[in-house]
Amino acid sequence: MAFDETDKKLLFYLQEDSKQTTKELSYKLGLSVTAVYERVRKLENTGVISKYVAILNRSKIERNFIVLCHVKLTQHKKEYVLRFEREIMDLHEVTECFHVSGDYDYILKIGVKDMEDYRNFMLTKLTALQHIDSTHSSFMISEVKNTTSVVV
Repeated sequence: MAFDETDKKLLFYLQEDSKQTTKELSYKLGLSVTAVYERVRKLENTGVISKYVAILNRSKIERNFIVLCHVKLTQHKKEYVLRFEREIMDLHEVTECFHVSGDYDYILKIGVKDMEDYRNFMLTKLTALQHIDSTHSSFMISEVKNTTSVVV
């Protein structure tokens, strides 16, 4: 889909704060409220905007111990891959899961309270999943960049 400069600005503003009113956006874009409303609806209807969410402060909910866990499966059988992916969806500590190339098959982003909580997660949940051969964990020291914004 091709975007004009106004669409790009509109997407930028919505990614900054999706709770802005069409009136506020119309002022920033120099368009009528109706024109902004129609552009937003078009972006929603075409799937460019897939949903609106609230981004939580992880430290306020005691989930600011971030782990990147690399997972290797025992085999790459379709059955094993699909089962792992289905089971990982039920682990609420896992906020992101990527099927990747290289030495490991998956990279998981995990948010827990602390090291003890992560140990408990590993022992009772992650390693309880079938077909996991090995894992390798890296712990976040500091967050340099974390954005949900995509530049169009």
